[in-house]
Amino acid sequence: MLSKDIGIDLGTANVLIHVKGRGVVLDEPSVVTLESDTKKVLAVGEQARRMVGRTPGNIMTIRPLRDGVIADFEITELMLKYFIDRVGGRSWYARPRILICAPTNITSVEQKSIREAAERSGAKEVFMEEEPKAAAIGAGMDIYQPSGNMVVDIGGGTTDVAVLSMGDVVTASSIKVAGDKFDDAILKYIKQKYKLLIGERTAEDIKVSIGTVRPSGMQAELDIRGRDMVSGLPQTLTISSSEVQEALWDPVSSIVAAAKSVLERTPPELSADIIDRGVVLTGGGAMLNGLDELLSEQLHVPVWIAEDPMHCVVKGTGIMLDHLDKVVKKKF
Repeated sequence: MLSKDIGIDLGTANVLIHVKGRGVVLDEPSVVTLESDTKKVLAVGEQARRMVGRTPGNIMTIRPLRDGVIADFEITELMLKYFIDRVGGRSWYARPRILICAPTNITSVEQKSIREAAERSGAKEVFMEEEPKAAAIGAGMDIYQPSGNMVVDIGGGTTDVAVLSMGDVVTASSIKVAGDKFDDAILKYIKQKYKLLIGERTAEDIKVSIGTVRPSGMQAELDIRGRDMVSGLPQTLTISSSEVQEALWDPVSSIVAAAKSVLERTPPELSADIIDRGVVLTGGGAMLNGLDELLSEQLHVPVWIAEDPMHCVVKGTGIMLDHLDKVVKKKF
């Protein structure tokens, strides 16, 4: 067969691509830099991410995906084309079949826009699958048995919570609270408490370096720089893990509430399985210090972080590519 099969985790923060037979070949930020007037693309991925907050007025740095869905169709299409060409997915004689993952509760209009972006970036056929299903498979869970498996996938734009059995989603919830909202919460907290303006990248650095969600969690400090709102001048201050924990409380509470609501709607037999097997955390947000312990306390079930949580969804698409015609039911 000449055409390639490609699995794409089209994330709000990162795009990851799995090419059948080659494994995960691309992991790049979902960022595009272009000229405002001509719309000429200057950089895509990591190169563009380095420019966030540092470009002159005639250059825009855009994240074309927001809250797990396409916010800017044309830029998403450009970005996908660039990434697919970079991994050698398209050629003059063959177009790839693409399996693309999306949050559980997106609308038919949002599904259609994702499908069209994939088609216009060179796909021969487009298959779509729910993110938590791919994440569970990528985390090594056997979801095809008649037993309950629960996964909490915390990405950049959305958190998907799902209970799976017999190869399908039994109960699920998708909320637009994830890594981006964590960054926003830190940014707002520092603005309100210290009257200091910081950028998105600084907020993300704080989250990754000293972020925690438990009072007894990490105890660390970080020096940050920003612009004083009163004087307008650059200023440096030190922020602690306990302050970050305070800043993150609201978005983290929303994720705990979503997980509780899914468990409450789960059939009792499957709930019993989850008590035995536990809940698996996947996605970049899973690495937030203390989140697994907090969820375990609140849900009263064991919670463990998947091995390599950032790559669970794209690894899941890779496994599904081997059984594309059997596994993926929804072809749009």
